Amino acid sequence: MRPIALLVASLAGALVILAAGSSTVVQTTIPSRTAAPSPTGRPMPAPTSPPAFGRSERAALTRALDRYLAHRPGDLSVSVREVTTGLDFTYNGNLRTATASIVKVDIVIALLLRAQREERALTASERALAEKAIKVSDNSAASALWNEIGGAAGLASANRRLGLRHTDPGPGGAWGATTTSAADQVRLLAALTSDRSTLHASGRRYLRHLMADVTPEQAWGVSAAAGDGAEVALKNGWLPREVHGGRWTVNSIGLVRDAGRLFLVAAVSERDPALEKGIAAVEHACASVVAALARAVSSDRASQR
Repeated sequence: MRPIALLVASLAGALVILAAGSSTVVQTTIPSRTAAPSPTGRPMPAPTSPPAFGRSERAALTRALDRYLAHRPGDLSVSVREVTTGLDFTYNGNLRTATASIVKVDIVIALLLRAQREERALTASERALAEKAIKVSDNSAASALWNEIGGAAGLASANRRLGLRHTDPGPGGAWGATTTSAADQVRLLAALTSDRSTLHASGRRYLRHLMADVTPEQAWGVSAAAGDGAEVALKNGWLPREVHGGRWTVNSIGLVRDAGRLFLVAAVSERDPALEKGIAAVEHACASVVAALARAVSSDRASQR
């Protein structure tokens, strides 16, 4: 656990406040965990038959997460898919939370889809805004892009094309008040990895590159599921919500390529009493589920030799 002084300092560095109804959305800088490794531009393999990860294995993983979260306040959902096999797992899939800054990935995808529809590349200004929004989680840049894509209506239109089912754009300019599920965020990540994506390959590579180059102080969350030498591309979101009495929403989404396997990982949480506690819970959930699926894939490979 980092010293409390770092957390206090991070709260003092608030970047912007977005209001949505009775909720106040605050984006802050946070202490460093680890830097995200460089991105991969390799094509994603087509799914094969999933390895054995049946009812008993899923129940055991659910019980392990239940035990970890039992005495912690708040609520959490995590969803992971291994791309090669299609093996996936979702815990507490009914949870819907505010996105906070993870929606910036969705906003940039909507921007790329708009440029794609207009048969043009992003302008220099759009690229600069996208880079700031993803790499350093700049809220002013995200607001400018939100207006560029047509706000809530523009995001909703893009999400219909992406096949998202549980993501509702925030009202007015409150993009951070967009609500989503962990499983929907995995569907969003699939748009960055699948050859069948509505987003062209150049756009997929571009956004993965930005997510693989986030500032080190924001490279927590999904990165906890990566082993030594793994490649990570991610985006995090964190905010205290007035509607929850100032408790924290803490989210992390991203890609982990490790030992020839590619995992799409999303964890969303709310009502954490402190930012650091929320980060710890999200990291534990991401690491636990990725490790369990990795073991299942490895066991399946071993049985086929």
